[in-house]
Amino acid sequence: MSTEPRNVVLVHGGFVDGSGWQGVYDVLKGDGYHVTVVQNPTLSLEGDVAVTRRALDAQDGPAVLVGHSYGGAVISEAGNHPKVAALVYVAAFAPDKGESVNSLIADPPPGAPVPPILPPQDGFLFLDRERFADSFAADVPAELAAFMADSQVPWGVDALGGAVSEPAWRVKPSWYLVAADDRMIPPPAQRAMSERAGSQVVEVPGSHAVYVSKPAEVAALIKQAAAG
Repeated sequence: MSTEPRNVVLVHGGFVDGSGWQGVYDVLKGDGYHVTVVQNPTLSLEGDVAVTRRALDAQDGPAVLVGHSYGGAVISEAGNHPKVAALVYVAAFAPDKGESVNSLIADPPPGAPVPPILPPQDGFLFLDRERFADSFAADVPAELAAFMADSQVPWGVDALGGAVSEPAWRVKPSWYLVAADDRMIPPPAQRAMSERAGSQVVEVPGSHAVYVSKPAEVAALIKQAAAG
């Protein structure tokens, strides 16, 4: 890409919506980027990829595509869009061809914390509200973590089972932010996925909600990706 992308498209993960990106959005907007926050229904991977591709269609030039958590699976597929110049994974899944979030979490490292995901109800998953802050948002202010717990978005089991067909990280440059204190996706799993993807990696002390608690650090990595 001869021109540095000034467009950033942010993709949220499961159990939350795009509003958690506000801190990152504010930093990037202040630095002159055009920022789009995707609101995925998280019913199926295919559906979320379609929503993300529509957001990419609307960009006026090359874009950096950013995904948090399950959003990493979405950007791994949607990132093949011709306008995507770079991928940024934020404490995110980076599935290879044929892999899904389900297959990536099937065999957790010994001793890894087990996310407090409740049994599915009508095909949807929620995190235990009482344990949400500790597992997902341990470094987020208590009131905000409680709000996140009480405003959870149902996560469809079909979204977890959706397999990536052509991972964009195989053909496009990627950056990865490892959240060192993550209790949802174990940091060793994040390091392994980022290494496999050949990503440029930064490690930040932070919970799974590092994009909420450390927006400046997340925005800095996105700007690094934009600069190539």
